[in-house]
Amino acid sequence: MGDPELQSQTDRDEVVRSFVEQLSPEEKMLVVLKSELYEGDWSSMLEDLRNRLEGRPYIFKLADRITEDINRIEKLQNFEQNHQVDLADYVKAE
Repeated sequence: MGDPELQSQTDRDEVVRSFVEQLSPEEKMLVVLKSELYEGDWSSMLEDLRNRLEGRPYIFKLADRITEDINRIEKLQNFEQNHQVDLADYVKAE
């Protein structure tokens, strides 16, 4: 029959890999930036982008598509929370 916990981990890995395969290049870039520039913290990255939108000091300049990046980050963050994973473990800088 097998170990149910191992099967659960395998199932989760399959779901995550499938999700990662469908990510756009922009979404993959955000995952990498989260890991490399924001120490794996979506909240800091979102705060940075929102500060930039509001004309306040910010750390990192992404492209001029801040609103779209915020939506992408929220999607990625929700997936990570729902599946208890760090997408940076699956998406590597190219």
